[in-house]
Amino acid sequence: MTRTCSPLRAALSAAVLAPVVAISFAALHSAPADAQEVIIAPSAPPAPRVEAPPPPRAGYAWDPGHWRWDHGRYVWAAGHWRPVHAGYRWVPGHWVQHGPNWRWVEGHWA
Repeated sequence: MTRTCSPLRAALSAAVLAPVVAISFAALHSAPADAQEVIIAPSAPPAPRVEAPPPPRAGYAWDPGHWRWDHGRYVWAAGHWRPVHAGYRWVPGHWVQHGPNWRWVEGHWA
């Protein structure tokens, strides 16, 4: 005996299973909150632009501008203020050469 599903039953099954599959897939493929994207560029970044930082701002550290890799090319990201973390110093992001490629090291508090 061949058993077939009614269109209504098939639609209900799909409606119930779709969110479960989506949540399971997202859980398997999501990165931890502290994980950072690895950015590799095939060529050296251009020389940094000269940016005069604004006057000091109490409770903030200046994060200078830098070149970021975006869709196959370098794009300038302007400097900005970051709230200070007491007892730490800001280490600006920078590019490091790895063989023929360049890897971005995200700015961080040390």
